[in-house]
Amino acid sequence: MATISGSSSSLTQHLVNGVIGGAVGGVAFGVMMGMQGMLPMVGMLIGQDNAVVGFVVHMLISAFIGATFGVIASRVGGGKLPTTLIVGTLYGVVWWVLGALILMPLMLGMNAMVLQVGQMQINSLIGHAIFGVLMGGVYHVASSRNA
Repeated sequence: MATISGSSSSLTQHLVNGVIGGAVGGVAFGVMMGMQGMLPMVGMLIGQDNAVVGFVVHMLISAFIGATFGVIASRVGGGKLPTTLIVGTLYGVVWWVLGALILMPLMLGMNAMVLQVGQMQINSLIGHAIFGVLMGGVYHVASSRNA
């Protein structure tokens, strides 16, 4: 198996730990989105105006973001919890800009909403930051158990 420099764990393990972190963060953020009635809009990314479909799509996206975070986190911070939490939070904010402010409006044909920030987007920023903290924390715990 391929290994990441400075780590005895395999790339696969970092990906898996990231997916686990992304799933935990995704559930928490998904609940927040559900409470705000936002999940049907996520479902519209695949043409389904449905909260359950939106949650499934959201969880698939969360797993992907978690996997990519696993690779990034394995290369920074030297396995220290504070650094992993900060990197997770920043990565969540990056995905807020990429996902909520750019990709989602474009994919839904709401071009005028690209990079527009109102209360709905502020709520999304908070959700993405919480997602990132949880993802980072769970990734750290999972990685510590595999060390």
